[in-house]
Amino acid sequence: MKVQGRCYCGNVRYEAEGEPMMAAQCLCRECQYITGGGPNMFMAMPTTGFKYTASQPKQFTRKDLDRAVTREFCPECGTHLVTKVPGLPATILKVGTFDDPSVFTPQMTIYTCDKQTFHHLPEGKPSFEKLPAR
Repeated sequence: MKVQGRCYCGNVRYEAEGEPMMAAQCLCRECQYITGGGPNMFMAMPTTGFKYTASQPKQFTRKDLDRAVTREFCPECGTHLVTKVPGLPATILKVGTFDDPSVFTPQMTIYTCDKQTFHHLPEGKPSFEKLPAR
């Protein structure tokens, strides 16, 4: 599979190739901050197949958390593009930045322990209080 995407203003572009490792929605509290309250729709793609094709993002990593993720976003418009998790050989792509978001179908919902009353779970898909067992 090949996915291409960009930020809102089009300054930063990326492409990712490979077999998706996970396609899900995350309801964790951190993702709620990042999305403005809704679920974070994402697809994890192999890091080896990921590259920026136009411009470069800014990065942010919280200093007060153990094993904090790095979030990458457009320095111009602020669109959150990807997340990188220490030790995980995947790049977490934000579905809203895909050129064609219709390629995404969530396989599951994670971190339902932080679910708000206004969040909806996809019917017929597994959900997990935290992460699924490996």
